[in-house]
Amino acid sequence: MLRDLASTRELASVLDVLSAMITPAVLILASSSLLITTSNRSIRCVDRVRDRVQELEALGDASDEQTEFKRKHVYEQLEINTRRARLLQRAMSRLYGGITFFIGTSVAIGIVSLIHINIGWIPLILGFTGAGLLFSASVYLIIESRLAMATTYAEMDYIHRIHLSRRA
Repeated sequence: MLRDLASTRELASVLDVLSAMITPAVLILASSSLLITTSNRSIRCVDRVRDRVQELEALGDASDEQTEFKRKHVYEQLEINTRRARLLQRAMSRLYGGITFFIGTSVAIGIVSLIHINIGWIPLILGFTGAGLLFSASVYLIIESRLAMATTYAEMDYIHRIHLSRRA
């Protein structure tokens, strides 16, 4: 009976450790999902920059009013997309860092439970660092998504102005 009680306590202890190790795993999964989305956004942003460069090259050296208007619009779009690309790269770096710290948290939880030394602050610091990186990546993504909408609005305004000038 005493042996059964010790065995039950040991199993409960193991389950506690495994439960604690699962929390960082969920955050790893969430960060990975966000990373994939951010990577796709980055690819689309780079494609837009390439398209804009081709548009600039197609304009050539012409200097009429319509061409200058178009050139100004394309340069503004390039500037915003450059800012977007930088924000996306920073967000991805932080997401990779967050994943690294969440993995470290999970490993540290396992090690701390195995060696039975009072260093539980290590997984705590690793987890908080990972969460901080995930938070900062989210802030960058919020800013980038606002810039993405700004480019969409600017594009719609440009098309509207072109349409109005052709009607006049």
